Amino acid sequence: MKLHSLSFIILPLLALGGCGGSGSSGSGGGTPPPPKPNILLVIMDDVGIDQMSSFGYGGVETPLPPPLTGDHRGPALPSIDAIAGQGLKFRNTWSMPECSPGRSVLLTGRYPQRNNIYQAIGPNDLANSQLSEYEITAPKLLKQAGYENAMFGKFHLAGPDNNMAGSDTPAQLGWDYFYGWIEGLPASIDTTAGGVYDEGRWSCGFYPHHLAGACYYPDGTCQDMSAPDLTGDGSGLLCLSRGGIFVRGFDVPEDHDGLSGYQTCDDPLPNDVTLDFEKQNAYYVSPLVIIENGAREDVPLTDPRARGYRTTIETNAAIDWITSRDDSTPWMATVSYSSAHTPWQQAPMELTPITPNLSGNILDCTSSLHGRVIQDQMTEAMDTEFGRLMVETGLATRAEDGTLNYNPDSNTLVIIVGDNGTLGNAVKLPFDPTRAKSTAYQTGVWVPLIIAGPMVSEPGRSVEAMVNMADIFHLLGETAGIDMSAAVPRVLDAEPLLPYLLNPEQESLRQFNFTQGGLNLQKDGGRNGPCAIGNLCSHTPVNKGVCEDNGGVWWGQGADDSNAVAAISNLGFSPEEGLEMCWQINQALHQLDPDNYSSDKKEIATTYAVAVRNEHYKLVRNEITDYDIASDTGVTVNTEELYEINQDAEAPLLDRADSDLLADGEGALTPAQEQNLTQLRAELAAILDSQHACPGDGNDDGAVNQTDLDEFERITVTEGWSGSSTYDFNLDGATNEQDLQVIEDNLGTTCW
Repeated sequence: MKLHSLSFIILPLLALGGCGGSGSSGSGGGTPPPPKPNILLVIMDDVGIDQMSSFGYGGVETPLPPPLTGDHRGPALPSIDAIAGQGLKFRNTWSMPECSPGRSVLLTGRYPQRNNIYQAIGPNDLANSQLSEYEITAPKLLKQAGYENAMFGKFHLAGPDNNMAGSDTPAQLGWDYFYGWIEGLPASIDTTAGGVYDEGRWSCGFYPHHLAGACYYPDGTCQDMSAPDLTGDGSGLLCLSRGGIFVRGFDVPEDHDGLSGYQTCDDPLPNDVTLDFEKQNAYYVSPLVIIENGAREDVPLTDPRARGYRTTIETNAAIDWITSRDDSTPWMATVSYSSAHTPWQQAPMELTPITPNLSGNILDCTSSLHGRVIQDQMTEAMDTEFGRLMVETGLATRAEDGTLNYNPDSNTLVIIVGDNGTLGNAVKLPFDPTRAKSTAYQTGVWVPLIIAGPMVSEPGRSVEAMVNMADIFHLLGETAGIDMSAAVPRVLDAEPLLPYLLNPEQESLRQFNFTQGGLNLQKDGGRNGPCAIGNLCSHTPVNKGVCEDNGGVWWGQGADDSNAVAAISNLGFSPEEGLEMCWQINQALHQLDPDNYSSDKKEIATTYAVAVRNEHYKLVRNEITDYDIASDTGVTVNTEELYEINQDAEAPLLDRADSDLLADGEGALTPAQEQNLTQLRAELAAILDSQHACPGDGNDDGAVNQTDLDEFERITVTEGWSGSSTYDFNLDGATNEQDLQVIEDNLGTTCW
């Protein structure tokens, strides 16, 4: 197995050409070199390959949930599909099982075991499971070649909790400009619709009917709204998308132009109504952070910039920054869309003209069946805004029929990728919804990757070679002409991608692919509380709100579901304490009703999973801790599974539960299967063994030396920080004398 990437590829800049940038001919008066390509990196959230018709998938037709009628296939993505048709479709790309590790691998070229980012980063995760200031991130890499770097949208790589940099982490990690959301996940849906209604009244966060009323704004202004057309958004969503709070009216006089009972701006607010402009509302009211050249602005929720549809805000900010660039300086813009992550909440209808009217009261945002349709609508809205981004920045044009056409003269490399597989409830057949996001199975890690740009030879083709999310990091460096082995002096898990762009006959540079997920590091060995989603218990949701946003029941601290509270109390814990482990739910259920335990018990999600594949076979290992009745405690079990897989567009071979080749033991394998199993085991062992513990090495340079002593002093004395940091070696959430002792005890150690 290669631990360091190949570095013999040097980008042939003379072959790229393109417009933008005047260049300087130098003292000899020779022809100036062409400008380095700009880079547009678009990251889709929870959009796996099962959603993509341009890749041959997109789901089979399934009935729409009531009250909708007819059949439904999947999201229509004409803009992304158009770029896929004019670039390359990488049909065999793996990411990691969840968002933070997937994005970390993309932006560092390093697997989760290198920085302990195994799952979505939450408020309890230590700095040891966040991207550290010592990592060579994509923007830091590209700065070596003179690039300006900006990110828009979801961050979710480090901070603000348990991190000395707090909300300044984007700047610390190399971005010159940031416009988006540090914590990443949208907040829960505000079912009071701005404080106007009782909690839980409107599951989608807005008044859904097409009736007249008044739209109030945080600056004290108000707009009277007539009843909107039934073919468009309802009154509440129209007002919400404009940044306001809609009031339909209750006890108002019946003398307003015949609109009996409708609120107008001239009326006092109805009794018991207080407009709450400080309450977050999923995709429409979010705590925006703007960082420019190291200066941070925390935009209040009452500011118009923090109100409106997230996907539009993310797109507008990217357009403004890209179109303001000086042609003489290359740039990389990372548009990290929040869509289509939960909580699922309808997008404005103007962004989803292909779908039926889904904004009214026909849909319930607490229903997983309805959520599938809303997720598709959100994905389509993202596609619409992506198309606008391409056109308004000059990276594409529109044909008379509306088709999007990539502009090769833009000299811009366009990369579109999904951060991980699709969430189970939204998975499209024939993919497996029970083995989706958060698992190492195909539906959880197989993602779309599209690349278009000036260096793409014979656009419109598909690449079947194995590609990993880490390889995109290598392509970024290749595009800038950077010697990767010299620029990243540490273990790099990335392989080159540029050869696939240049050579249509290029064979796979990877003989194996790898993915990894698990639990992040928390104080004193903690983990996220247990969340029961249907019949599955998982530690993935970072808190109660996220658990409930995904249709789950929270059994951790502050549990308030009546059935959970009864079971927790019977186990001897208070609801305020909650449970710590998923297996404890099964313990509680067994003690509460042993006769019905077999039907009540929860399936436990894996707490650690890895997978490796070659051309035809895939090895999966899972670690699960479940309740053991005999010992009345949790017992950890490690499993190993072998599957035959492929990328067939009609009927892909997937790693389904009924296709495990090891289900009947190794003795049932054919000689060829035995040979592949031996090969995959050896490769997996080599990857896992390539990461070594290095106590005292807080800056991850492979040595414990004076630099570590200096950095410890900078953090604790100069910066006055005593909280979590990469120098917290005993993982107690504090950086203190105990950690200094670890450095001193290991001075002079070289780890790699």
